[in-house]
Amino acid sequence: MTALTLKQKKHLKGLAHNLKPVVTVGQKGLQTTVLDEIDRALAHHELIKIKLPAGERDARAALLDSICSQSRAELVTLIGRSGVIYRNSDENNITLP
Repeated sequence: MTALTLKQKKHLKGLAHNLKPVVTVGQKGLQTTVLDEIDRALAHHELIKIKLPAGERDARAALLDSICSQSRAELVTLIGRSGVIYRNSDENNITLP
């Protein structure tokens, strides 16, 4: 997957604004079941919002980077405890500019 351009990220941020978190990462961290759920959600929706556990901003950023690398997704944005990631699916539900 190629990296998202700034224009594409802005477009995806706009689409993600009204989304509710589909997956919540608990205090136990990133477990296999959570990764499986993220993978299913990305396959179906392409663009998802994830609720991350409380803690340091750097720790949340590292956790979201780990999620992106393991799920082959692209980071769109991280604001507070909410992260938005995108992965193109076979169905191409979202058309990028």
